Amino acid sequence: MQKPSIPKGTRDFSPEEVAKRNYIFDTIKEVYRLHGFRPIETPAMENLSTLMGKYGEEGDKLLFRILNSGNFLADIDAGDLTEGNVARTAAKISEKGLRYDLTVPFARYVVMHRNEITFPFKRYQIQPVWRADRPQKGRYREFFQCDADIVGSDSLLNEVELVQIIDEVFTRFGIRVCIKLNNRKILSGIAEIIGEADKITDITVAIDKLDKIGPDNVNAELRSKNISQQAIDKLQPIILLQGSDREKIATLRNILSDSETGMKGVAEIEYILDKVDAIAPGSELQLDLTLARGLNYYTGAIIEVKALDAEMGSITGGGRYDNLTGIFGLPGVSGVGISFGADRIYDVLAQLNLFPEKSTHGTDILFVNFGQKEETYILSLLPQLRNAGISVELYPEPAKMKKQLSYADSNQIPFVALVGETEMGNGTISLKNMKTGEQQSLTLFQLINKITS
Repeated sequence: MQKPSIPKGTRDFSPEEVAKRNYIFDTIKEVYRLHGFRPIETPAMENLSTLMGKYGEEGDKLLFRILNSGNFLADIDAGDLTEGNVARTAAKISEKGLRYDLTVPFARYVVMHRNEITFPFKRYQIQPVWRADRPQKGRYREFFQCDADIVGSDSLLNEVELVQIIDEVFTRFGIRVCIKLNNRKILSGIAEIIGEADKITDITVAIDKLDKIGPDNVNAELRSKNISQQAIDKLQPIILLQGSDREKIATLRNILSDSETGMKGVAEIEYILDKVDAIAPGSELQLDLTLARGLNYYTGAIIEVKALDAEMGSITGGGRYDNLTGIFGLPGVSGVGISFGADRIYDVLAQLNLFPEKSTHGTDILFVNFGQKEETYILSLLPQLRNAGISVELYPEPAKMKKQLSYADSNQIPFVALVGETEMGNGTISLKNMKTGEQQSLTLFQLINKITS
């Protein structure tokens, strides 16, 4: 018999793990809801024409393709197989793929439903995505994204609101974070003033690694991209800029004074910081000039969140992108969004022991089964308890007491209820606290009050 298994890069989740994950999702959903975001869902699979070419060459390679139904080899001829034309052959046998992220399907959704939605449109979406990546620690082929976007508005108040959402979510989790901010226009301005505007991608890819590899290795990478030593020398004091955010902004105003694009980026960052100050968030904010995050994707503000008390990479990220829907024929619709990394947040909460006890709470009370007569009596009580919001189980058979109590222990059920001849006679329930061993005789009303109070 074949040993059961699951595909590499996927996971099973136990009831406890699912409960903890739902705690994360429910917390994020509630904050999104309080800010007026509305949920949408998109199919697990999209047409490959929707997905291809949206994530770069490497992204295309990581798409999970779905074979056409029926005889998927019907359109394949001998030439397809002998010539080794992988792309052409793949296109003939597969027209659909699993979604790679939630952003491109969202762009498709906005275009398809543009006559049904009102701009600005505030949506959130919490669904799984799939990437044919190499599985490794912390990197999976199937994982959830928790996105929120505002499209159809250029207002920077949207960025301010997203910062507020980030702060609220992590305050609820009890995780201390640093919310890092930057702006693509500032990065473009820096590239301009050092005389390497056409090398902006190479520059930002390199400086984005500053924390990981240090300035010497960053400079070496810049030189390997044929960036002049003169430009590198000009870049150093900018990327190593110290001081408060306001001091950094003042310095940037001087450095970028000859760059219209750069000055616009500085003004945008200053506006966001001013408005966020009025909110007085509990989280730390920091202007980080090395922050790039998928440079080609963002056009304005860039956001990244790091946990302060746990060794972990980015746990939330996002930013402003212009022309989100242009790829589907609806130009000029700007948007800004964030995505919470649920799996990394799970790991941080676990590391810091911050999951509330109630997050894994299941059954409140297990009723011991003594036999048919007791079963019938207890069955009449269960709906009343459930109507009061109490989760209850009746053990399905009159097994030995030890076995039933062991079941309660294994499933972390805090209370066991015993109803025998005596209890049925006087209308009471014997309630045993499984942690303390204390046992009380209570009426149904008293029991409900005890559990729900």
